[in-house]
Amino acid sequence: MPIDFAQIPSPCFVLEERLLRQNLQLIRQVMDEAGCQIILALKGFSMYSAFPIVGEYLPGATASSLNEIKLINEYLGYRAHTYIPAYQDEEFEEVLERSSHLTFNSLSQWERFKQRVSDYNQTHPEKTVSCGIRVNPQYSEVETDMYNPCVPGSRLGVTRSHFGDTLPEGIEGIHFHTLCENGSDVLERTLEALESRFGDLLHQAKWLNMGGGHLMTREGYDIPKLISLVKAIKKKYNLDVILEPGSAIAWRTGYLVSTVLDIVESQGIEVAILNTSFAAHMPDTLEMPYKPRILGAYHEPVADKPTYRLGGMTCLAGDFMGDYSFDEPLKIGDTLIFDDMIHYTMVKTTTFNGVNLPSIGIWQANERFRLVKTFGYESFKDRL
Repeated sequence: MPIDFAQIPSPCFVLEERLLRQNLQLIRQVMDEAGCQIILALKGFSMYSAFPIVGEYLPGATASSLNEIKLINEYLGYRAHTYIPAYQDEEFEEVLERSSHLTFNSLSQWERFKQRVSDYNQTHPEKTVSCGIRVNPQYSEVETDMYNPCVPGSRLGVTRSHFGDTLPEGIEGIHFHTLCENGSDVLERTLEALESRFGDLLHQAKWLNMGGGHLMTREGYDIPKLISLVKAIKKKYNLDVILEPGSAIAWRTGYLVSTVLDIVESQGIEVAILNTSFAAHMPDTLEMPYKPRILGAYHEPVADKPTYRLGGMTCLAGDFMGDYSFDEPLKIGDTLIFDDMIHYTMVKTTTFNGVNLPSIGIWQANERFRLVKTFGYESFKDRL
């Protein structure tokens, strides 16, 4: 049954449980067939009210901050796979205690903290932490520089020139993350670059973390190729493989419900002002950039149909997205539903201009809406 959006407040992020389970079932099948671990990346999906569902399918989760680690521990019950670009002295002991795997971004970070890791593992043999190093294979097909960790001067990962013939003593894993919503064909070419530079070190490793960006829940993704690639590299190097997709978990699983507050004419352009914001609530639309789809709207302007530029509710001049056409003219009070707004979008929201954050809810499998959280003045004040 379709969602009854009349039950949902505006603005509101709405996760559809049925669609999330559909994604997780597919990912679990890939994991079982490939014989690897696929874990949740909180940087893409941190909606902890849905973690009980995620925990039914996935065996772990990855964090890039102590706060994300705590969320994993508290709401999934896992010790985290942790990668932080630079660890902090005052947090490191707690990070160790709460993690099963630690990836270091640089050899200098490893040198700085390796004795503390060794001491911890000796005194906590029941909670041994396995350590890895992030490498930069100097190959990525990500077109937007903001999301490309292989651009010249990137701070993310160690290039081959900094290694000798062996992995540093105590390092058991190799981690790369150079994909962003890519297909398995891109992974295949990336693995070729990785092996050409780090193949001898892969033979010395116990595990390989392929990071995120594997958009296996997107229609048309070549899943058999992914499974084949994982199996092949496991066999060749005799190591465990870990994937930590961000977008794939919550890909096309929910919506952002919004309302038209005003309609203004601006130099021949009709502008509908909404009770949500592209800059504050959908920042990826401006950063990537990409144009989000709206249910029931034409994604591109259509001649002879009512067409509108959509404006956010902040005072930022660039807080708009255009242009969309509709079968009928928009009216103040109309509901607009932005599609695919659960992964990444939710974790990047801000209260810029003091605008309220959208509420969060779940359209449950029993076809009932559950309001999870609302926000107000305190949420704005507490961030300042």
